[in-house]
Amino acid sequence: MRAKKIGSLMVMLVLTIGISLFAICSGTMPAQAEPAGKQSCKECHAAAADEIKTAGGKHRAVPCSGCHLGHPPTARKALQSCNRCHLIKKKAHYELGNCRSCHKNPHTPLNISFTDIKGKCVSCHANQVAMLRENKSKHSAIECSTCHDIHRKVPECTRCHKPHAADMVVAECRECHKAHMPMPVTYAANIPSKDCGGCHRRDLDVLSASETKHKPLTCAFCHQEKHRMVPKCQGCHGSPHPEGMMARFPKCGSCHNIAHDLNNWPVTPQKGPLKEAARK
Repeated sequence: MRAKKIGSLMVMLVLTIGISLFAICSGTMPAQAEPAGKQSCKECHAAAADEIKTAGGKHRAVPCSGCHLGHPPTARKALQSCNRCHLIKKKAHYELGNCRSCHKNPHTPLNISFTDIKGKCVSCHANQVAMLRENKSKHSAIECSTCHDIHRKVPECTRCHKPHAADMVVAECRECHKAHMPMPVTYAANIPSKDCGGCHRRDLDVLSASETKHKPLTCAFCHQEKHRMVPKCQGCHGSPHPEGMMARFPKCGSCHNIAHDLNNWPVTPQKGPLKEAARK
């Protein structure tokens, strides 16, 4: 009798296990029995699913159950810590803590709002912060969020700065100035002279009005090493005058005025240094 009862229990246990396995394989188990996919979650959480789809970044590849381990009331703390996934990447940024101070919505992680400055930004943007610190300018004293009030937003320079010329566009600003180190001015060898004229209008106007061989040259042809560099005339012209004259008047401008206006000589053979040189 006892053996018969044990046999019946074994049969019921086997049937129960078999039915459960069939239910799992056929997908007829209740939704709470296994982590729900995004499609199931969307039935109640359509807004969150749409946010993930449109602005989820790398979170798009993560199932809902990857962050939400369970659902209330069964699970009291359904949302896991960000560090569960991100701290393993061994980057300084992930060690900051309080992720939600910038990443307000985990479903749109790259839609970042912040008021903090370089303390947090430096953890990802160390090169930019280093340029600001090592190249002091008015940009060094302002918060990162003054310009980048939205993450990855690159503002137009003319939002704060008046352009050097009326026809100057924002793209031309970046040809000479780097936003994180604006004072060291750099430019390409083929930069048009009109861009230089934005700051050096008088020099460009004088050169344009001259009738010398310097007129067709671009500003960068002579000022090619760095901004404010003034080349020596001998670099192109050598020593065109007798050695005695060159020794007495080592500065070409003593006779030839400025390179932008060679026609306006300050001396004549009848008087001044040329007449004295002619006597010797």
